[in-house]
Amino acid sequence: MRMYDIILKKRAAQPLTSEEIHFVISGYVNGDIPDYQVSALLMTIVFNGMNKDELGTLTLEMAKSGHMVDLSSIDGVTVDKHSTGGVGDKTTLIIAPLVAACGGKVAKMSGRGLGHTGGTIDKMESIPGLQTEMKQDAFIEQVNRIGLAVIGQSEGLAPADKKLYALRDVTGTVDSIPLIASSVMSKKLASGAQAILLDVKVGSGAFMKTLDDARQLAQAMVDIGKANGRFVKAILTDMDRPLGHAIGNALEIREVIDTLKGNGPEDLTHECLVMAAHMLVLGKICDYDTAFERVQQALDSGAALERLGLMISAQGGDVRVLNDDSLLPIGRYTRDVIAQSNGYIIHMNTEQCGIASVMLGAGRTVKDGPIDYGAGIVMHKKTGDAVSKDDVIATLYAGDESLLDGAEKTYIDAITIDAVAPGVSNTILGIVE
Repeated sequence: MRMYDIILKKRAAQPLTSEEIHFVISGYVNGDIPDYQVSALLMTIVFNGMNKDELGTLTLEMAKSGHMVDLSSIDGVTVDKHSTGGVGDKTTLIIAPLVAACGGKVAKMSGRGLGHTGGTIDKMESIPGLQTEMKQDAFIEQVNRIGLAVIGQSEGLAPADKKLYALRDVTGTVDSIPLIASSVMSKKLASGAQAILLDVKVGSGAFMKTLDDARQLAQAMVDIGKANGRFVKAILTDMDRPLGHAIGNALEIREVIDTLKGNGPEDLTHECLVMAAHMLVLGKICDYDTAFERVQQALDSGAALERLGLMISAQGGDVRVLNDDSLLPIGRYTRDVIAQSNGYIIHMNTEQCGIASVMLGAGRTVKDGPIDYGAGIVMHKKTGDAVSKDDVIATLYAGDESLLDGAEKTYIDAITIDAVAPGVSNTILGIVE
């Protein structure tokens, strides 16, 4: 078998066999196939796509290229959730406690933020003392005991994806639905959960800008999961405006706690209740209507907040943050952003809002770069809200006062105000299953 022949075959839009895909992935990971040949194959996939069988096989081979986590000793159906990345997206830390409080088993490995999108692990590490690295046996024990654990991804997880993504990033082959889908799902398969809920973001702050593209990506990922024996569902959610009111790590943790106390923003609370209910269905706990009632009760009773506290404590964090947000490292310097005119906010360039937060220090522009846990933005007005000239529409937080000017300009430029009120849609845009 020769890589040259495989490239020609895919260039002719013919499907690759399981053996050919195994040859490519194992050869590339082992260093037997050079970058330039894999780059050529990736470009043929960009132009010619892959069918369901190819995509399922490619993803499993990528998952099997490294450590495959075994969660079979967890009692019950393990459920995981993945977001394709957004601004202000702190849903995992609300949903996981809701699901655990209702008897679900959430075994989740999360990532860090890069660019304008935030990462769950960065948010968690803004809690004093909280640890996000854990050995597998401790991870499993915690899920069995309290119903949830959220930790960082293992370095040995899907190394083929890591190599392929680095290559795609420099060869113009990132923007391909089969390659995006296999990248996401290879890590999910390797993480071991039996059921997976996919939160596919759509809009100006998401990788997928249109609903059609997001639906195609969601369907591809659902097909991959089902082809590999997993229970999978995808929810399409709006990212044409930031989710909730807070952007930035400690600020978002504060909003997580407020939401689990029943005081969260309406859009964030509703989206989390819907996704938590779907996770209970995937976890074979109950039907959707019953699940929604249960997660609402878990929120109202404080049971979900209690589960978050148990997770923080189990992972070494200071559980006092639940009742004392002064323990969170909120930025020392602040700046109010003022409305420039009267009217309604008709659009928020969500990516630019995220970039403004990065400019304040809340995100990173290079992998493993430093971040300021206390930096970020609290939005007082969002799409659809009426504003008057000189109203405070947001407050910026930073640890370095010199960062405020540039971030303020970027945030103001991201907001469009007009005389006519816009229609504002529900954040849940569709379901693929």
